Amino acid sequence: MASLTYDLTLAGLAVGSAAALTGIGLIVTYRATGVLNLAHGAVAMVCAYVLRQLVVEWGRPLWLGALVTLLVVAPGIGLVLDRAVFRPLALAGAGPAQTLVASIGVFVLLVGAAALIWGTGARADAPVLLGDDPWAQLAAAVALACLVGAVTRWTRFGRELRAVVDNRPLAVLSGIAADRVSAAGWAFGSFTAGLTGVLLAPYVRLDPYGMPLLVVEVIAVAVVARMRSLPVAVLTALALGVAQAQLTRLHPEGWAGPLLQAVGANLFVIALLVAALLLPGVAGADTLPPPRRAPRVPAGVWLVTAVLFLLPLGFAGADLTTAVQVPALAVILLSLVVVSGRGGQIALGQAAYAGLGALFTALLAAAGLPELVALGVGVLCVAPLGLLTGWPAIRRHGLALALATLAVGVAVSRFVFAQPYATAGLTVSRPAGFAQDRVYYVLELALLACCVLLVATLRRGRTGRALAALRDHEAGAEAAGVRVAGLKLLAFVLGAALAALGGGLLSMGQRAFDPDAYDPVRGLLWFAAVLVLGADTLLTPLLAATLLVALDAGTHAGVAAALIGVLAALTGRVPPLATLLPTRPRPAPQAPPDAGRGAVPAGPPRGHPEPPAGPAPSPVPHRPAAAAGASPATGGAALPSPTRTGGAKAGPRPAGGRANPRRGAPAPLAAHRLTLTYPGGLTALHHVDLSLRPAQVTALVGPNGAGKSTLFDCLAGTLRPTAGRVTLGGVDITTRPAHARTRLGIARTFQQLAVFPSLTVEENVRVGAEQNGRAPIEQALRLVGLAGSVRHRPAAGLPTGTLRRVELARALAGAPHTLLLDEPAAGLDEEETAALARILAAVAADGLAVLVVEHDPDLVAGIARTVHTMEGGRIVS
Repeated sequence: MASLTYDLTLAGLAVGSAAALTGIGLIVTYRATGVLNLAHGAVAMVCAYVLRQLVVEWGRPLWLGALVTLLVVAPGIGLVLDRAVFRPLALAGAGPAQTLVASIGVFVLLVGAAALIWGTGARADAPVLLGDDPWAQLAAAVALACLVGAVTRWTRFGRELRAVVDNRPLAVLSGIAADRVSAAGWAFGSFTAGLTGVLLAPYVRLDPYGMPLLVVEVIAVAVVARMRSLPVAVLTALALGVAQAQLTRLHPEGWAGPLLQAVGANLFVIALLVAALLLPGVAGADTLPPPRRAPRVPAGVWLVTAVLFLLPLGFAGADLTTAVQVPALAVILLSLVVVSGRGGQIALGQAAYAGLGALFTALLAAAGLPELVALGVGVLCVAPLGLLTGWPAIRRHGLALALATLAVGVAVSRFVFAQPYATAGLTVSRPAGFAQDRVYYVLELALLACCVLLVATLRRGRTGRALAALRDHEAGAEAAGVRVAGLKLLAFVLGAALAALGGGLLSMGQRAFDPDAYDPVRGLLWFAAVLVLGADTLLTPLLAATLLVALDAGTHAGVAAALIGVLAALTGRVPPLATLLPTRPRPAPQAPPDAGRGAVPAGPPRGHPEPPAGPAPSPVPHRPAAAAGASPATGGAALPSPTRTGGAKAGPRPAGGRANPRRGAPAPLAAHRLTLTYPGGLTALHHVDLSLRPAQVTALVGPNGAGKSTLFDCLAGTLRPTAGRVTLGGVDITTRPAHARTRLGIARTFQQLAVFPSLTVEENVRVGAEQNGRAPIEQALRLVGLAGSVRHRPAAGLPTGTLRRVELARALAGAPHTLLLDEPAAGLDEEETAALARILAAVAADGLAVLVVEHDPDLVAGIARTVHTMEGGRIVS
């Protein structure tokens, strides 16, 4: 028994040492470049193949092959990636999400290239580099960790490395060669990937798909270490390796036995799942960049696409084995249009939901349900499972969300698709009456058309605008009243349902459940294909499905992956291919029927052309107040005030007998003894009291770091104070989130512009109106001078002054009684600032309570009746 324990420990140390090397490489690359390199496993696989080619195929000595592979090929791959892929992205200011997409592209490219060069079959003759002694592998991992730790802590290069990671532009200004530091980081990271690959290859299946996925699983050790601590990564890797080896001695019986054995054999997967879902996120908020607002695809392009999809029915024979895969795959890819294209979320686990849809459909059909009924019930079963990724998406973004969705996909693949207890003896049949390929293909086309129409309806309506706002600027969407959490859940649940439907159709078309068709590597390929073709275009799933199926069927395996990988690796420099298709201009939307009630026409007087985006016109004379009632700012029409448009009826009185706060009454917003202390011990607010009065502008001034923005965020609901209360009309709203406060009538703007660039000016404002029960937006547009032709222009590319007015109009469109403005004059010239002052005077005269955090003393002096000064987190005057 002791001998068995010792032998298993040695085996676990060997696996843990390879995992430790992966963690070291990932952490060093991340700390040197800020990139979470998901292509690490693909680099490891390529290096393992290169060593085998040199030693086994060409007969070179092992020591020579190892030197060439580890000291030339592996670092060379890293340098090429730095120079050709990631350095241009860094210079262009790309965010973590864009670099992650690029790393996925490199992953797919290397997998496709390996499949083209070496084939897809597994190789069992990889050379053993360090012999069978696990202590040598452990010594290599520990020595490498100590070397990296010493270099980063005690050398000049280490100091430069930390400086580049903390602030690359400032490091460059300090004379540090940031490009050289990043190149060294990529070279070293690829070296560790190569070392991992050549050490693992003799003990695992060496093929283009197996090893990259295995290395993806051991990313868990770097995530547990928060991409920072090398000792934590090494110790975690060794502990998981030894524990996984020791669990192999257990042979539980009963119905749960196979599942427990699968758990014991996949501890790294469980660690990845737990680390991605439960531990603090790796990176801050970042979503996929919003797409350029593309004109509508002409009807002719849709007609040509429809004809192409119908061609197999007219020219192919009875056997449509390849063609039936296209509509099913298009439905799966349509789920990515919902989640990633419209919602902006990084979803890498859609293959898991597609496979679950196929599995549930087969199991339900085997239980006696008709195939079509089984398909529908299977979709309904999988849709709630979208919460597995949707729930973490509520509080995670960017890299953290990518890891969470990838972890779900890997876990489902390992614990469901790869286990005989779930898939053994499974058969799949087509619905009665649809056994023939031609008839089944027609069924698929009908379902695909229904799904496209469903997603088109979702994208164009109120929910579609809210999703676009969420994608473009999440904090701005929440400030506009969008229920961000619910909208994310909707996107992921609908995405899971569409993926499940496509997966069920795909398995029926092939008349078999193929676990390899739904592995996580396939999911990465699908994600990359949708991104490079245009994630927010309904035409993309159709084109991508046709491209992937046609290339794999008509050429060698790996061609599609290599092509998609090249395009994804060049993201940021190559526009989505769908934008190159012929398009037609998007017609300007008509004004709503009530636009003319009590209002002047939206356009300029005849003969006086309006500038497309200049300073706002002077709506009222610059004076502190105006007569109540009609506002001169709108030519006699009332401003969008809740006292005139009517608010929600008073709800039931809460405990204590106080009135429930509502938008229909100018309830005062107040802070009572607010204190906020950050986890590090820094106290930003000290017992702050503040009350805002209706029909008055209150200003908050003070030096940077005084706590102005912190107090502002506590009032708006973005931050929750450590102590104290925020009340509205005497009712405590301290725990209400930002979107709920917006719906109570508290609107806000941001210091950094929070507009939605993929939407037009009018759509930006409409989001604020729709989410708060107010559809008419003409008064808000007219008040800020945006009622003319500029309303139909996309917000992307408009001047700062115009965008400030867009944000203010969006806030006013919700008919608030309280308006919170965080440095509204930032980036404005003198004329624009004067126009802003006149607008704020007008809205205050109409009864709104206005709080302005501002550094411009002239603006404050011209509009504010009350001025508070903050210093050190306290209001001192």
